[in-house]
Amino acid sequence: MVSLFTQFTNLLRRYHRCQLCQQPSDGGHPLWCSHCLARFPCPPYCHHCGNTLLAHASHCGQCLGRANPWQRFYRAGEYHFPLRQLIHQLKFQRKFWLAQPLGELLARQIDDPAPLLLPIPLHPLRRLSRGFNQSSLIAQAVAQQTGSRLDTRLLRRQRYTPPQHRLSRAQRQHNLDSAFRLTSRCSLPPHVALVDDVVTTGATVAEAATLLRQHGVARIDIYCLSYTPP
Repeated sequence: MVSLFTQFTNLLRRYHRCQLCQQPSDGGHPLWCSHCLARFPCPPYCHHCGNTLLAHASHCGQCLGRANPWQRFYRAGEYHFPLRQLIHQLKFQRKFWLAQPLGELLARQIDDPAPLLLPIPLHPLRRLSRGFNQSSLIAQAVAQQTGSRLDTRLLRRQRYTPPQHRLSRAQRQHNLDSAFRLTSRCSLPPHVALVDDVVTTGATVAEAATLLRQHGVARIDIYCLSYTPP
């Protein structure tokens, strides 16, 4: 059975239009022209929190004085054009086929893949209204590239919370208290990665990572498409 992404890319080749600028495609990518592909910058960033840096470094100045509940942070880029537009199309315009190429962009950044990927879950009510979990689709694409195992059922959101983007930075820090649970007490591997679409304050992934640490996970990585600078 031909995947939806393959069907969509075959259709795009027929009409030869870039999905970002709508100009005739030059064949550099099935979705985007070479000009738009050049707008996917990945500047140096802190490998602990994701903050953009002027030069490659494992930790930024802020992370030297604080401890996050994860060990390594991977991102595809900042929450600017074109990632911002593409993520918005994926989440709110139901262009779920974009998860595949975006997940591939993210997978290129991962040099030491975790054996188990856990997408950040949506509450069942939000999952029902949206129709899909974008983090699960992104994690599926990453798993295909890295060979990692994907589990979309182990981590569950047990409490309905207001969307993070509607809250202030201070409110976001407490909005997700005890929001997650594990559906099984089976032993987890020592290395696990949490997958999300956008990380802003880090409150969501921090809450989930803290839960994993309480269940004995020694190393937790964060995989996200986009990071929003403070």
